[in-house]
Amino acid sequence: MNLVYEEGGDVKIATVQSASGSGDSETWQATSLSGKKIKLKAKEVWIRFEKPEAQAVMDEAQLLSKEIDLQLLWDCAPEEEFSLLDVALEYFGDQASIPQQVALATALQGAPVFFRRKGRGRFQRAPLEQLQAGLLALERKQKESEQQALWQQELVAGQFPEVLKSSAHQLLFSPDKNTSAYKALIAACSQTGESPAQLMIRCSAIESPLAYHQGLFLKDHFPNGTGHNKSIGVDQASYEAAVAELPLASVKAFSIDDAGTTEIDDALSVTELADGGHRVGIHIAAPGLAIARDDPLDQVARQRMSTVYFPGDKITMLPDSVIKQFSLDEGEARPALSIYVDIDAAGVVNKDTLQMRAEMVPMAANLRLEDLEHLVSDESLQDESANYPFRKELAVLWKAAKLLHAGRQEKRVANGLRPEQLGALDPNALARDFYFEVSQVDGAERIGIIPRQRGSVLDTIVAEWMIFCNSASGQLLAEHGLPGLFRTQKGWGPMRTRMQTSPGPHEGLGLDYYAWCTSPLRRYSDLVNQWQLIALAKHGVTAKMVAPFPPRDAVLMGIAADFESCYQVYGEYQDRLEKYWCLRWIAQEGGSRTVYVRHLKEGMSRVELVPLHIPIPELATHPRMTRAQVVIADVDLLQLGAGVRVLEIESPAKIAEELAEELAKDIAEENVDKPAEDESPE
Repeated sequence: MNLVYEEGGDVKIATVQSASGSGDSETWQATSLSGKKIKLKAKEVWIRFEKPEAQAVMDEAQLLSKEIDLQLLWDCAPEEEFSLLDVALEYFGDQASIPQQVALATALQGAPVFFRRKGRGRFQRAPLEQLQAGLLALERKQKESEQQALWQQELVAGQFPEVLKSSAHQLLFSPDKNTSAYKALIAACSQTGESPAQLMIRCSAIESPLAYHQGLFLKDHFPNGTGHNKSIGVDQASYEAAVAELPLASVKAFSIDDAGTTEIDDALSVTELADGGHRVGIHIAAPGLAIARDDPLDQVARQRMSTVYFPGDKITMLPDSVIKQFSLDEGEARPALSIYVDIDAAGVVNKDTLQMRAEMVPMAANLRLEDLEHLVSDESLQDESANYPFRKELAVLWKAAKLLHAGRQEKRVANGLRPEQLGALDPNALARDFYFEVSQVDGAERIGIIPRQRGSVLDTIVAEWMIFCNSASGQLLAEHGLPGLFRTQKGWGPMRTRMQTSPGPHEGLGLDYYAWCTSPLRRYSDLVNQWQLIALAKHGVTAKMVAPFPPRDAVLMGIAADFESCYQVYGEYQDRLEKYWCLRWIAQEGGSRTVYVRHLKEGMSRVELVPLHIPIPELATHPRMTRAQVVIADVDLLQLGAGVRVLEIESPAKIAEELAEELAKDIAEENVDKPAEDESPE
């Protein structure tokens, strides 16, 4: 005997092997068509039959079920609850065969829009209104399915559906996975073996791998776009009131920056003293005079935490209108927070003369590295005939900068670290020490990667005096018991450098105190510290009573943690795009390039010509700084990877000779805040 029953929503047939009991308590040991051994009770069985054979019944029933007119079946069914046999007689007549009955069971079970299940083998037709709504939903679903299939075909063929173009970025970066568009995209990817990004680039929905990397970052950190709300700016009345009370400084200040710098937030001045010494002024743009804690501009800055830098562009922390208002542009006096210190004729800094003022600073010039860097040298600074702007002032600053650097190195050595060589380039230079240029040559795009002149006289002058300013600011905050955002480094390990609200030493820089304050237009930590320093400049020993952040302020502690996290993410994005451009540079030479690399550790190597780190397993067992000639090919701009084939590894004797020279300069492994990273001109 064969039994028709339902399991998991499907109608099935099993053949009886043995039976026990009788009537409603009868049970059967049976074997399903799939070979599964099951036990069935009388109340679970819909139909019993001897012939035809079970598999033949199921095969015929599946064909018949597709021909059943569900609308006619609904019309034939009674209003009240009914059994399978009742409606079979209405639909097929008195001679309904077993295959027809099983087909009907399958149709009823698979048509929840038309019929509700009321029990095993029992149903009730759906009310008319629900049926109509369900049929509309089925029709809509069918159309969506057809549309999805059409979109899938277009995507596979390399054509992005016109109707989806306006939502292409959302489809890739923030998709609703329940939509037909997303399902079509994933189905097309499964068919072609591509990732969604690869397929959308092939279909020209995403411009390039660069657009993918940018879109991924913006989705996570700038979901509402990178622009600023134009209605948010400095209240003009508050600004005028703030600057009206500021005295005019008796200096001629000048800044030193790259040509592309628009956020000029630091400048220097040198004033000759009667005793043959000089007074050096470090002048920092002062948006903190007009931006108050928790006002709309503060909320914007706190949300972004920093300007985001990457090759070819940047996303500013503050609106352009605010930057323009406070940037230390040449030609007029600008509000600034100034730190002054006297140096003697030999260039020795007298820290007892340290003073701080909020004032209007006349900006005499914005010097540009591109115009001066090749002219300024140790020799030319002593040459009275050398003709370039601010030569005498730069000579004074350079003499003191060398002594400041030497003093820091003494403390580095005392902390157990190797001294940094003045003017030496880091052999593991970061990508931000390079310029990335894109140009057109004979109609083709060419990538240029040009090393930046780190360690030059001008670079060192700016770095050392900005480090001094940050150190002096940290010292002033600490001595007056004011909390701030201190950059500290002590001990060893990956987390040895951290941001905290209480003072602490920075062993890597050889300083007792270090608090970022020189870039308030582009770093939120510097703006926060500027608020505290302005309170100190205006109120002295009573500053703790009026400073925006009192001691042990929980909000300030949260800002420290948020800034660290955000700053790290922005740095990783910058590194990611710099790696992209390095790989573009590799790929432009016919898809491959022969270069020399230096092995660092564990198979990771650095390309000599550009700031590209790439894994080369063949070098994993070789000494650090082993030099090898390799071919880099098969560049993947989406995954930011490439294939590498080693051509030649230099002899151990030559490696040992070069290693000694390299190690003398190598400071990258110290995990310190290098001046080249933090305090050089942008």
